[in-house]
Amino acid sequence: MDWKFRQSKADSAAMGSAMTEILDALLVGVVVLDDTDQPVLVNAAAREMGLVRQRQGAAEEAHTIVRSLATQVRRNGVTRVVELDLPRLTHGDPLGVNVRAVALDGGRVAIEATDVTEAHRVARVRRDFVANVSHELKTPVGALQLLAEALLDATDKDPAAAIRFAERIKHESARLGRLVSELLELSRLQGAEPLPEPEPVEVDKIVAEVLDRTKTPGSAKHIEVASSGTRGLTVYGNENQLVTAVVNLVENAIAYSPENTTVSLSTRVLTDADASYVEIAVEDQGIGIEPRDIDRIFERFFRADRARSRATGGTGLGLAIVKHIATNHGGRVDVVSTVGVGSTFTLRLPARPTDAALALPPSVEIGGTP
Repeated sequence: MDWKFRQSKADSAAMGSAMTEILDALLVGVVVLDDTDQPVLVNAAAREMGLVRQRQGAAEEAHTIVRSLATQVRRNGVTRVVELDLPRLTHGDPLGVNVRAVALDGGRVAIEATDVTEAHRVARVRRDFVANVSHELKTPVGALQLLAEALLDATDKDPAAAIRFAERIKHESARLGRLVSELLELSRLQGAEPLPEPEPVEVDKIVAEVLDRTKTPGSAKHIEVASSGTRGLTVYGNENQLVTAVVNLVENAIAYSPENTTVSLSTRVLTDADASYVEIAVEDQGIGIEPRDIDRIFERFFRADRARSRATGGTGLGLAIVKHIATNHGGRVDVVSTVGVGSTFTLRLPARPTDAALALPPSVEIGGTP
């Protein structure tokens, strides 16, 4: 009889230990408060969220919020589900949690908390995106309306002014069309449409297409787009998207470079112990980027120089599209810049392991004439 009793206690201890492990393995925070608001059960996630008192400051404030919610549930016995922004134990944005409080027997209250910080961040980004899109669309639409009215007034009275207004209408409509096109492209890249199956893509073809597409804007500013580097490289992905990414980088370089300069487009392969990578670098002799703006230039609609960007027809989406294309292809895009000297954007993509690359002297233009 005594042995059975001791075995029962051992079983109970083992079950309690197993229950603790299970609770600590959960991603949701679990707290059970007694009738005096003292925690009798707390899992690891709840401690990380700061739902119980650990020290003065953030944890104290979070614990006070939870205790207040428990008091309300204990008073009326009705389950409460609320979303709260709790201060973090460390510095940073508030922790978004979905909290469910349930009354138990004996005045106890069970608190279940789910971390929804990421959902809050996505919702905030979506709100900002909608607000930015509305603003960006409103600007060219309003300009078109005013220019159309001015054109009507000047048609008979001032033909020269009418021509000038017509040119501005053409410029603004082109910018509006580009904005809509890039918004659709960004939407596709962010998952609105399934990604196409990756295929081997010749980097030489990408470079040749980029040189062809950027010839006109480069010539307009007397800027030479020169290519050099390693031939015979292959990456895996979608050719159209990769061409779009590099075109965006080259057009950006042209837009922010003074006349009679050179934009260099180079390719090379890097190999380490784990894998091989192809780097497509675009170097300009432009105005450069302020250090404070380096971390933000890939954000949607961010423009370090808004006046210059609007003058060149920029939408503020080009570099965001490049970043998403790089990420979708398992790569990344980096930038090194010096104000007044220029910038180098490097698109780094996983390479085909069996590439047999032939190094070319810098004077040989890929896709052009040696």
